[in-house]
Amino acid sequence: MYRQRRLALLVVLLALFMDLLDNTIVNVALPAIRDDLGASSSALQWVAAGYALSFALALITGGRLGDIYGRKRIFMIGIGGFTVASALCGAAQTPGQLVAARVLQGIAAALMVPQVLSIIQVLFPPGERGKAMAAFGALAGVATVGGPIVGALLTDGDVGGLGWRSIFLVNLPVGIFALVATALVVPESKAEHANRLDLPGVALVTVGLLLLIYPLVQGRDMAPLWIYTSLAGSLVVLAVFVAYQRRRVNSPLVVLDLFRHRSFSGGLLVALLFFGGVFGYLLVFTVYLQAGQGYSVLRAGLAGIPWGAAVPVFAAISLAVFGPRLGRPVLQVGLALITASMLWQMLIVEDGVSALSLAPALVVGGAGMGLILALLFDFTLADVPVEDAGSASGMGTTVQQVGTAIGIAAIGAAFFTLPSGSGLSDAFRSALWLPVAMFAAGFAASFLLPRKAPHREI
Repeated sequence: MYRQRRLALLVVLLALFMDLLDNTIVNVALPAIRDDLGASSSALQWVAAGYALSFALALITGGRLGDIYGRKRIFMIGIGGFTVASALCGAAQTPGQLVAARVLQGIAAALMVPQVLSIIQVLFPPGERGKAMAAFGALAGVATVGGPIVGALLTDGDVGGLGWRSIFLVNLPVGIFALVATALVVPESKAEHANRLDLPGVALVTVGLLLLIYPLVQGRDMAPLWIYTSLAGSLVVLAVFVAYQRRRVNSPLVVLDLFRHRSFSGGLLVALLFFGGVFGYLLVFTVYLQAGQGYSVLRAGLAGIPWGAAVPVFAAISLAVFGPRLGRPVLQVGLALITASMLWQMLIVEDGVSALSLAPALVVGGAGMGLILALLFDFTLADVPVEDAGSASGMGTTVQQVGTAIGIAAIGAAFFTLPSGSGLSDAFRSALWLPVAMFAAGFAASFLLPRKAPHREI
């Protein structure tokens, strides 16, 4: 039985890895896509933004669909849809076709990804769940840094003469294998009390998230009045959604009682700040190396290896050594380390800075990220009943995506809005104050978490 659980874990993590790579792999191929398809700057933006937006909008619904109709079934539908959409991306002949395929890819990912945490919750008893969560976190860290490297290798290598199309077509064999393996080794599960989809809730939360996330993704192309109007409207619609969910007794889209658990609400707040800071930083770091230091796409990707290599190593140490003994302070040490990495980089960046001189600071940042990722989801979902795993996972992943959008928008704006006479090194240093502030706020929010995850067997 334990062997089957481990096989099932490997299968769902493989599908997750496919999605996580697609979050970042496309960025390095955008110049090649522009040259081949004649895409405008706006179309290129939507190649990335279309995926992110549709993914975020459908996550809560995707998680609840798994609770109602079966997590394995929705997971397989998501893998199948993701694989087909990847084929459509690889076959696109116009920018419009590519953007449409990316939107479909994001919707399929929203069906697939929330089921990963839900299946882990169901598969593993409390004493074993921490290891599975650590594997989940380490994989997320490696994929985050590895995406640009894989994208650069596939695009520059022109595998099979496919050019940029290979970054999408590589998903086909992986997706087919994951689909067959899921059918064979992943057990089915669903929530007993979730019997039908809350369609009014779906409509409200989708509109509310659209009004929130769209201006964060497209803010630089929108007039300030429309940005503020959209953000204000999102608050109104989401408030109506919460009021509606409080009155709904049968099968709500979001189980609001989950927020009574400090581990869940505190974990979501930490995740919002942590992922916002990390993804915003990674964006400006890559752009800074290419535009400010003249690095090639591949060299910029390789420069991030010290960060990416440290993540799984320290995730494993966190799980095996520190987490069971210390609990919450491990998360706090991780936030302190990643903050120290930002401050260290602010001290050493200058014109002509080498990847070698940046490496120690990147190792410190990767170590902090590994310590956090190994335990954060374990704490966040510690008190969540198994029957509400889909709703909780969808909410958790949505918060992560919203945090990412906020971080990229805010930190990117701080970097690209250059003061007169400033160089990119000055802009990079100034932009890093925002992730420092986000990690500091995350440190303060971490005290909402329990001292130790309640289900840990110490």
